[in-house]
Amino acid sequence: MKSNAVSEQPKIAIEVPRLEKNWLLKIAVFVVVVGPLLATLYAITTFWQRYINATDLTLLLVFYVLTGLGITVGHHRLLTHRSFETYPWVKGLLLIFGAMAPEGEPGAWASIHLEHHAHSDTDEDPHSPLVSLWHAHVGWMFKRLPRPEIYGPWLAKDPVVVFVDRTWFIWAALSLIIPFAIGGWSGLLWGGLVRIFLTHHITWSVNSICHTFGQRPYATRDESRNNWIVGLLAFGEGWHNNHHAFPRSAAHGLRWWEVDTSALFIRGLEVVGLAWNVQRVTPEAERRRQRVEA
Repeated sequence: MKSNAVSEQPKIAIEVPRLEKNWLLKIAVFVVVVGPLLATLYAITTFWQRYINATDLTLLLVFYVLTGLGITVGHHRLLTHRSFETYPWVKGLLLIFGAMAPEGEPGAWASIHLEHHAHSDTDEDPHSPLVSLWHAHVGWMFKRLPRPEIYGPWLAKDPVVVFVDRTWFIWAALSLIIPFAIGGWSGLLWGGLVRIFLTHHITWSVNSICHTFGQRPYATRDESRNNWIVGLLAFGEGWHNNHHAFPRSAAHGLRWWEVDTSALFIRGLEVVGLAWNVQRVTPEAERRRQRVEA
């Protein structure tokens, strides 16, 4: 009996902190999801009473573009899929801009996405719309934790990722402080909270909308779809069936009319010597991939 009591004590010491962490995470997710929503509803009511001024609009657009590209180019194509290589300082800037979105630590973001690709639209997918559209869009964040020790173990060995992971809350705070310092409360509302609301829901639409509505030009083992509206709003991420067909490709838009701002940005980095080993889809690779729609 004595040996059994001793063996059970470590279990209690391990599980209690984990439970507390889960509840704290759920509270944080709730604040991040609901806070920008309430702020956006308030912004809509004030918008009907007066026009948005130039400073507010500029802050909204600038921070939307910077943080959006931070997610699509930094967190997604560079960190998760290693679609190109760059200097550590460029990588750091991209991940910092992504941390200002804010959508959590870059390492956790990448790990969840790697898990999604490993189990797309199965019971093991962190955010499949097969559960429900709500679950795919936002509900999954209250239930799933990243597992970087399984999906992306190299992330913990990357000093740039470790640094931004440890300091991401500073960059997230600055994404609110800077608009407030420039535009006051109105700047905080539009350049901070409304911008976060838009960035979040457009990013989450890739998980929900782009696995439910749109075209499937390539035969993949999941329900990924190309959606041109999400493609435009999410800097090219909406060409999601293309992405699942060729995950490492730096370009998701594979046709001239598939606008992919993130791919153009990476191309710009490559032209000026700040990106190399850019992964592209070769004609041979595309021919090997069966096309199911014209």
